[in-house]
Amino acid sequence: MEKEQDFKFIDGVFTFDDADKLLIALLNYKIDYHNREDFSNHIRFNQEMAHSKVRIQELIATKDDIKQVIASAKENNKRLIINSTLTIRLEE
Repeated sequence: MEKEQDFKFIDGVFTFDDADKLLIALLNYKIDYHNREDFSNHIRFNQEMAHSKVRIQELIATKDDIKQVIASAKENNKRLIINSTLTIRLEE
């Protein structure tokens, strides 16, 4: 494998309903992941994961921002063009 690879993750034109379903589901999954990680570490090691707590707050803020964009698209009867690339790097 190369040291860095890019993958097309999301690429398309979406209605505001489809964009809402897709993006909010992805963000909710990431929030749930960090909640589970924090809970697991708290139970197993009696430690809280500061990184997870910070990341959860960042993801919630992002979700709120995206909801505003989607609401604007809905108000104006617009579709959304969403492009996302996933970059994976191998760390030495």
